Order: sequence, then structure tokens, then C-alpha cells
Amino acid sequence: MRKHFIPLLFICCLSFNYTAQVITREDSLNSGLIASKSATVISGYGSFKYANNLKDKSASINVDRVILFIGHKFNNKISFFSELEIEDAKIEGGAVGGELALEQAFIKFNLNRNNYISAGLIIPRIGIINENHLPTTFNGNERTMVEKYIIPSTWRELGLSLYGYSNKIAGLNYSLALVNGLSSANFEAGNGIRGGRYEGSNANASSLALTGSLLYYKGNLRSQISSYFGGSAGISKAVADSLMLNNGVFGTAVSLSEFNIQYLGNRFQAKTLVTFVQIPSAEKINAAYNNNTPEKMLGSYLELAYNLVKTEARTFRVFSRYEFLDMNFTMGRKSISSMIKQHYLISGFSYLPVNGVIIKLDYTYHLNQNQSSVSPIQSINGHFIKLGLGYSF
Repeated sequence: MRKHFIPLLFICCLSFNYTAQVITREDSLNSGLIASKSATVISGYGSFKYANNLKDKSASINVDRVILFIGHKFNNKISFFSELEIEDAKIEGGAVGGELALEQAFIKFNLNRNNYISAGLIIPRIGIINENHLPTTFNGNERTMVEKYIIPSTWRELGLSLYGYSNKIAGLNYSLALVNGLSSANFEAGNGIRGGRYEGSNANASSLALTGSLLYYKGNLRSQISSYFGGSAGISKAVADSLMLNNGVFGTAVSLSEFNIQYLGNRFQAKTLVTFVQIPSAEKINAAYNNNTPEKMLGSYLELAYNLVKTEARTFRVFSRYEFLDMNFTMGRKSISSMIKQHYLISGFSYLPVNGVIIKLDYTYHLNQNQSSVSPIQSINGHFIKLGLGYSF
């Protein structure tokens, strides 16, 4: 635990000296309670997608998600933010697929001009997509696979977070959060820690987690490092002992680290991200739950984009993204590795005829499609052409 505690302690120490914060587009879904004259704001975003699997010669069309945002400003110090999400258009009791869920619901307390605290169902600042995932802000019809299967976006938990900015170093931001931990009983082969999220639903607070980030802006350059360290047992000592797991606040620990850099020029744009997950007690988890949990996971991607048309009203950019995932970078003795390293190339264009509306076309090529091992990402196991429409307001 010590080697994970030191970086988090470093972030904690920084928090006592810094006093400001960059507000992201996701904070108020472009409407902005701070700038709005109205006490209550309603906005939202959503996306629709047609996908054609060229390998299987099949096609599907779907309402991926529709989100309703409601915020209210009680006064200049205290505001409420919430997002209600519907996935796959329709929910039926017990049906596979489809979801009605809260994506965020928190009270925001402004400490001063540039510092604030959020309490409730929050989205920690981890990676690029997790905090800022409006369909108009990323290329491709799908959110990056690395930030879905390694970093389980959208990753939200119940807790308390602090955000700020350094007065001494212009452009340097920080965040620090304390949230409930994960459930290792729900880890799943091929999905990593994704199934272990509570997402605000009857979360077990016996296990807790710390997460922190340093974010730096310099002109068109944006760089960030973030980390997560938390427990995943969340069970009584008696049950944990019977399963030979460590309960405690940080027992059966999971750690995640990520680093990303973005260059967002008017014409040329580039972004890259690397993330690494460690589950030292994977062998014990597998013995307890037989869920084939890996000890380590690794993922990275690189995306390049160029704006062929860039005006205040319209944007047309072409892009290409390479993604690499190794869901079973290291496996324990009581687990079975049936996954190959995953390599994907996604290329296409994004056209915004007006701010807030985006049309997307992309092609996903599975570079190691012909190998015999099972893919950890069954839903995209093929070569796809996808056409989509997204909005945010």
C-alpha cells in the first residue's frame, strides 16, 4: 500500500496551497449555472448509432443514450447538478441491455472564486472521457475502448471531492476525492473492474477509495496524471476471513494510474493516454469468487485529427485512433488467460454543422481479428462501419 499512498499524499499536500479551478464543459453541459441568469437550468445530450458488421454481414441501429441534465442555483455559493441517463431507449424488467440510471447527482459548494467541493454521486477526474464525455467532444461513435474496459467510464461513485487551481503555477489544477470502494465479487473476466462499480446503488461503504489528479493547461496543450487506490472487499471481517480476503478500509486493494496529453489546436489535434491497473490480491479474489480476475491490466491509445473546415459555426475533422488493450497483462495462479492482446484502428470524420450537433462516420478495424483466442470485447469483435448523430445543449 505504501507505494500507492505516497503519490496520493503528494496530491493531498498540494491541495493546501492551490486556490482555483478550471470548469469543464461537462460541469454544466454548456449551459452553466454560474453564468446563467436563471436559477434552474435544463439541458442534456444524447447519441444515435447505426453499425454494420462487415465480417458477420449484420447491422443494427440504436439509441445509445439520452441524458437529461437539471441544475439549480440556490445562491452564489451552493448549486445542485444532476444527470438522468436512459440507454438503449427502452427498459424492461429483467431485460438484458438498456439502463435507466443517475450519472451524476451532487451538491456543489463554492468555497471561493476558484475553489469548490462536490458531495454526492460524483465523477472523479480520471482519464479524458470519464469526466468529459459529451458526444460533441470526442471523435468516433464509441467512447474509447481503453476508457471503457480498463478505466471503467463512466465511473461515478458516492463521495466527496475537492477541486482547485494553483495561484503560483498558472494552469495547474488539482482534484482530490474520497469515494466508496469497489466490489471484487463482481469483477469479470474481459471486463476488468467495470462490474465492481456501485454507481450510487446501495454502495458498501466498508471499503473506501482515494483518487486524485494533477491537470496542467499551457496554451493548446493539456496534460494530466491521475491515480486511484481503494478497497474492494466491502464485507464483514467474518465473511472476509472465511473467503481469505482482507476486508479493512483499503483491504483487497485495487490501484489505477493514468497519464494523458492532449494538443487541441484550431487545425491539428492529438491526444494520447496510457493507463495501468494493479490488483495484487487477484489470486485470493479468484479463489473466493472464481471470476478470473487479472493481477494487472494495461491500455493505451493515440489519436490524431485534422480540421479541414474550422469556423465559429462549423467544424469538419478527420481522425484516426490506434488502441491497445491487454486485459490479462499478468494473471494469477488461480486464473486462466484466454484473452489475446487487443489492437484496434478506428478512422473516420466528425462534422459539426453547428455547435451542439455532430454527425459521425467511422470504421473500426480489429487488427488481430484472425487469431483464435477469445476477444475480451465481444461487442466489437469484427470490422465495423458506424454512422451516428449526437447532440448537446
